[in-house]
This record gives sequence, C-alpha cells and structure tokens, in this order.
Amino acid sequence: MKVFVEVEIQGSKEAIWKSTTDIENSHQMISGIHKIEVLEKPETGFIGFKWRETRTMFGKEATEVMWVTEVEENKGYKTRAESHGAIYISSFTIEEKEDHCLLTMGFESEAVSLGGKLMDTLFGRMMKKSTEKELMKDLVDIKAFVEKGN
Repeated sequence: MKVFVEVEIQGSKEAIWKSTTDIENSHQMISGIHKIEVLEKPETGFIGFKWRETRTMFGKEATEVMWVTEVEENKGYKTRAESHGAIYISSFTIEEKEDHCLLTMGFESEAVSLGGKLMDTLFGRMMKKSTEKELMKDLVDIKAFVEKGN
C-alpha cells in the first residue's frame, strides 16, 4: 500500500523542517501522538535517530519503534518501522513554492509475512482510506503549529 497526502503551509521550509524533525516533542504538536521515548540519538546528524512512539491509530492506542533512514536537510526525510509482519516506510517532503510551502507525507507498507500478506489482501483498500485520513490529521496539526509561529 502506498499513500501520499499533502497540505499547503504558510511558513518557511526552515520552520517546517524544524517542526517535523523535532520528534522528541512531536507529541506537543500532533494530537494523535501521546508519548515519545528516544532510544538512540546520533552524535551528529539525524540519520539513525530512533524512537518509540505511542499514538492513537484507527481508534486504538499503538506503539511502534521507528528510525530515520534518509535525510535531505530542509527538504525531507524517511523513516522505517518493522512490525506485525510488515515493513513501513514514512516520508516527509517539503517543497517551497512562491508564497507557501507544500508538505507531503507518504506512507508505504510492504507485507513480508504470510499473515501480513493475507491481511493486506483482505483489508488493503479499507486500510488505505483510513491511513489517508490519519495522515491528513497529522498534517493539519503540523500546519496549525507552524502557522502559529511555534
């Protein structure tokens, strides 16, 4: 499954970058996130930053371990998680326009276990729509946070 959602933000790419990479405090910006626990913090850079995130997802509380795998400063980054028989890749991309920025969030899942593949086959379409809604909630929260000047 691949899902991409985007939102226009009246703010600089630097402000958006600062907000989206402040994972330690993201629970103060994104209403669906309840708790962040940093597991690994690199001495320099952002690649390798690893955390445990507890959030509400599809009406239930879920906890996942994620880590940053790719970074392009002030443009975007990717994270990875492995859970429930699947690999999950999330991305944030910032595109500067004339009078605003476009923030795109992507989510890709790949089932690797037999159970995961079966679940994907049975519920894939339904999960895609629900995932789009959940991601858009996060983007709306980020937009409000950045536009308030935080």
